[in-house]
Amino acid sequence: MSTSEMNDAQVAGLAAAIIATAEAMGQEMSPGTAAIMAEDLCAYPVSDIRAALKACRFEVKGKLTMADILQRVQAADGRPGKDEAWSLALTASDESETVVMTAEIQQAMTAAGPVLKLGDKVGARMAFMSAYERLVATARAEALPTAWSVSLGFDPVHRVTAIESAMRMQLITQQAGTQYLADLRIAPITTDGQAIAGLLTGSAVKASPQLREKLAEVRQFVDAAKRRQGRERLKKAQAERVDTYLRKRRVRVAIAAAQHKEGFR
Repeated sequence: MSTSEMNDAQVAGLAAAIIATAEAMGQEMSPGTAAIMAEDLCAYPVSDIRAALKACRFEVKGKLTMADILQRVQAADGRPGKDEAWSLALTASDESETVVMTAEIQQAMTAAGPVLKLGDKVGARMAFMSAYERLVATARAEALPTAWSVSLGFDPVHRVTAIESAMRMQLITQQAGTQYLADLRIAPITTDGQAIAGLLTGSAVKASPQLREKLAEVRQFVDAAKRRQGRERLKKAQAERVDTYLRKRRVRVAIAAAQHKEGFR
């Protein structure tokens, strides 16, 4: 939610939540300071800000600062850490692998690619991480959303697995994933290729025993992930209901306290 989309009442509510968090951490904060912080945080999703404030209450020792909140808000954007990003970039260098990666990973790999081609894996890693950290810092400073895209490999089974996983994790849209998978329908040259394309078209083509075993593993992986995701959604919904109740109660107390203090000045 951007500043233009957040009205005065919402900014005031966010400021009150910041005051409540500061007071829960044993710190006094003026409404004016909290309002400035709320204005600066308006570019980020409210849910991410609330989660960051909650994390600050448990993790931060000492006074609440804007840097504490921003660090946790920005970490919620879904961008991989530098080590995970490097792992994805290395996997993508294998032309058989299908990899879902962010724009920053792709750009950083462009900088590290020439070094990697020379066989200097250590130098390539250093170049990648330096570029990646700089690109992520810039994107977060500008509050840019994380943009995921698919680097298609030529292994059809890995392609199905990677794209279905990305759709399930909502890294890419259903429409985009379907479009990527549609490439499997283009002139399959083997029976296994036709069988994989049949998964999309509904036409039955008998696959080899090896491919059937791989597809069974894919289905088991997808089914297990769906069950896990369902349990996580339920736990998250329960936690959010409790957090919402507690947050509203703290906000009411914080606003009343702030108004009481202002009345004695």
